[in-house]
Parts: sequence; structure tokens; C-alpha cells
Amino acid sequence: MSYCLNPACSSPKNPDNVEVCQSCGAKMLMRDRYRGVKSLGQGGFGTTFLALDMSLPGNPPCVIKQLRPSTDDPQVFQMAKELFEREAETLGKIGNHPQVPRLLDYFEYHKHFYLVQEYVKGNNLQQEIKKNGPISEAGARQFLSEILPMIQYIHSQQVIHRDIKPANLIRREQDKKIVLIDFGAVKNKVNPQAAASTSDQTALTSFAIGTPGFAPPEQMALRPVYASDVYALGVTCIYLLTGKSPKELDYNQKTGEMEWRKEMDISDKFAKVLQKMLEVSVRHRYKTADEVLRAMELEAYEDSLAQGLISPQTQNNSSSNLSPSGRNSESNSSSSDRAKPTSASQKLAEQLRRRRERGKRPSGLGGYNSYNSGMGGTGFDRRGSRLPDSGDIMNTGGRPAKKRKVVRLDEKTVLDRYVKGVRDFAQQNLSQLNLPEAELSGGIFHESKLRRVNLQKANLARADFGKASLAKANLRNANLVRAYFAGADLEEADLRGADLSHANFSQANLNKANLCGANLTSAKITENQLAVAKTNWSTTMPEGRKGFW
Repeated sequence: MSYCLNPACSSPKNPDNVEVCQSCGAKMLMRDRYRGVKSLGQGGFGTTFLALDMSLPGNPPCVIKQLRPSTDDPQVFQMAKELFEREAETLGKIGNHPQVPRLLDYFEYHKHFYLVQEYVKGNNLQQEIKKNGPISEAGARQFLSEILPMIQYIHSQQVIHRDIKPANLIRREQDKKIVLIDFGAVKNKVNPQAAASTSDQTALTSFAIGTPGFAPPEQMALRPVYASDVYALGVTCIYLLTGKSPKELDYNQKTGEMEWRKEMDISDKFAKVLQKMLEVSVRHRYKTADEVLRAMELEAYEDSLAQGLISPQTQNNSSSNLSPSGRNSESNSSSSDRAKPTSASQKLAEQLRRRRERGKRPSGLGGYNSYNSGMGGTGFDRRGSRLPDSGDIMNTGGRPAKKRKVVRLDEKTVLDRYVKGVRDFAQQNLSQLNLPEAELSGGIFHESKLRRVNLQKANLARADFGKASLAKANLRNANLVRAYFAGADLEEADLRGADLSHANFSQANLNKANLCGANLTSAKITENQLAVAKTNWSTTMPEGRKGFW
């Protein structure tokens, strides 16, 4: 079935391969190139079609947006045209990001304006939730870890999306990555009479005001800022966790805030992050996507350090505090007599806990740690002094002692420990383990042996592989956003199709590592490292362009 792209056609459906529309007589091949397949939707400003590009081998699908305002008012048409042009300009500016549709064409045809962009095949998140139900906290964390770096990139290009919502987030069928669509709000329905009665700029802005419930107050007041997208992302998380749209939730009559906490079972720490994303006042909300990432990474770093407080010696000391009668005699002792942490990581964890109780930020965590992703590993305080490595065992004098004993772990042990909250697998032998599609985000594999390990399609976002041996490892299509590979051996590792955006490869060995199709957007990697690795036309380079180094 072919579809006539003539906006005046009353019966656009046609048999395949006809040259002219059987209803209106218009050429079926627009500009001798695009053949319509079906209508994807219609809004106040235009219609969206699925089409085939007949000029390219394989006739790849594309999306054609046709400017078609639902009014003949010349002022409204001019405003719609400006919005349409703005969307084309925005896509042309940021469309080289792998999670944003690429702009393929923009033209005027028979006095109508058309925008052609990459077709993203897949279901949007609204469809996913309606089909599968709400996601878990772990799923929400994964969603944010994937979407926030992309929002950060968009904001770095001085673009505010203004309409982030589940329906505008598509999970691409090809690689399961989330793609953000609809830049320019060309589908928003408007009241032409109301628009004509206002100034040009006010009316133009009002067309792109966003979706009620997802747009924060300052955006509804026509004063959007970067934090407006953060708010919409927070509301999107609430929808993913509850399956309820904003209008289905209760609101506090005094503050106007959504009362969402009672609708879900999540940790207090994650709830705190969401709460700050959803602050009605911009002053109290996270200002940027980067601030949300830092908060999530700091939270995970705190959890990793807090595990250092639980040790056999601490437990033994606690047991020794029991009196002969079996009661805890700690109440008869001073606080200085309590079991003291013996390793440097335990000491830092104890210090972190005390500072958090006092409501202060730990001085040893000045924003980022050593690799700007906040997930364990070797870090430095604000004075440049080295923080203890998560894989080092320190004696009570602060001097490095023997490293932990390297043991051989099997797949079940690794996964079971992770489910129970263990993130520290530093200096362990994990070579040749078969862990495809494993959930190991934030794991610490510092100095571990991972030769020939199979982690294909695994979620390893923000994982620490510092100084690890990953020679010939299978990391194909893995999520390695903000992963830390400083000093790691990745010789002949298979990283094809992996998401390595914002990853740190400082002093890593990438000799013969396969980076074909990998996403290296904003990754910390040198020209020399790329020169010895394998790349191809589909590799996304650190600056965002695609192609060979």
C-alpha cells in the first residue's frame, strides 16, 4: 500500500507501485525520491508520514513531517513555519548524537514545507508501560543513567527540549537504546484566535509550551530553563514507576506538588533524588542533567564505601561488647571504645557517614572522583591528595598492606552477590566467565582479571575497570556509559556497538580493540589510542561525528 503525500488528497491510500494517485492525480513519488507508506499522526501544525527513500539502495524508511496548520490565518501560518524551521535547525545542529533522529532533508514542495528525518523503529515508553506495567527502581535508575548524558549533550548545544515525556522517548528496536524525538513541538494543538490576539513572540512560544503535567510552572509561564527538562524527566520517571500520568496523581493543595511517594516502593535515597528533580521552585531543583548524574553517582559511591563498615573484625568487636549475661555492654562504655574501622576505605566510610549525619558534603568527594563518574576507584580530594583505592587493603597506620587474595568467582556467585548489594569485585579472577546481558552497573572491577569474559549486552554503566585485564573480552553492545578504563588492558577486546559515551580510557591499552559502531561521544580517549584500535564509518567519535579516525 502506498500513501499519497498531497495534503489536499481526499483518499490518499493507493496500491503499491502506482505512479500517480488514483484519487487526486498527484505524483506518488515526491521530488522523484520519497514514496509515502502510511500516516503516523496529525496535529495542529501538520501531518507525519512514514515514507521510503527510493533514491538510496535498499529504500530505507524515513519520517516526513509536512507543515499543515489547521487554520488559514496568515499570522498563525507564519508562526508555525518558524517553529517548523526551528525544529529543522535543531535537528541539524544536534542530530549527530546517536540518540537523536538525524535530519535528512528539508525543502519546500508545491508551496508546502517538508522535513525529513531518520525513522526510529520501536515502541515509545508510554506504549511499553501500558503493555508491560510499571518498572522497578533499578529500571528507573538505568533509564536515568542512559537518558541524562543525552540531555546533558542537548543542553550543551543550548537547546531546551521542552516536551520530554514517555510518548517522545522511543526504545529503538535495533539496539534497545532510548531515542528522544519531537524537537520543535510541531504537533501541539493551539487556539488560532487566542494566538492572533497576542504578540508574535508570546504566541510563538505558547505553541511550544509543552505537555501539561510534564511541564513545570516556569515553562507554563513561558520562561523555560534547562531545569525545566530536568523536571519533565522526573515526571517521566514517576510515570515509569507507577504507570500513572500526572493527572492521575494527587496534588498538595497548598504547594501544588505531586504526592507521588505513596504510589511506589523505592529507596529513600532514590526518592530524595527524584524529589529534587520535581521541586516546583527552580531555585531548589537540580539546575542541569549533570547535577542529577552527580547526585546519583555520589549516592552509589556512598553505598560502596558504606560496605566497608561491615567487616568480620567489626562484627567480632561488636560481639566482644556482649557482657556475660548476653547484653550489650556498649552502653556502659564511651563512644571511643567502639569498634574502630581498620581499613582506609572503612575509615573514609565512617567519616562520610558522620559528615552526612551533620548534613555536610564529604570533603573528599569534591563533585567527581578521579574519573568524573563517582563510582569508587582511586580518587583525589580537593587538595589533590589520593583517596584510598577501593581495591587496596590498608593497615591501621595508613600504609598499604598486602592486596586482597585473588579468588576465582563463578557466574552465579557474581550475580548473587550483586543482587544482594555487593558492588566490589576488585582484584578478583573473573576470566572467561559467561555473563551476557548481566546487570552489573556501578560494579567495581578495579585490577580484576577479566580476560575473554563474555559481557555482551551487559549493563556496565559507571563500572570501574581501572587497571583491569580485559584482553579479548566480549563487550559487544554493552552499556558502558561513564565506565572507567584508566590503565586497563583492552587489547583485542570486542567493543562493537558498545555505548562508551563519557567513558575514561586514560592510559588504557586499546591495541587492536574493535570499536566499530561504538558510541564514543565525549569519551576521554586520545588520537594515538584510536589509531591503534579498529574503527569504521559507524563509530561515533568523541566530538560527535561519525567515521574513521
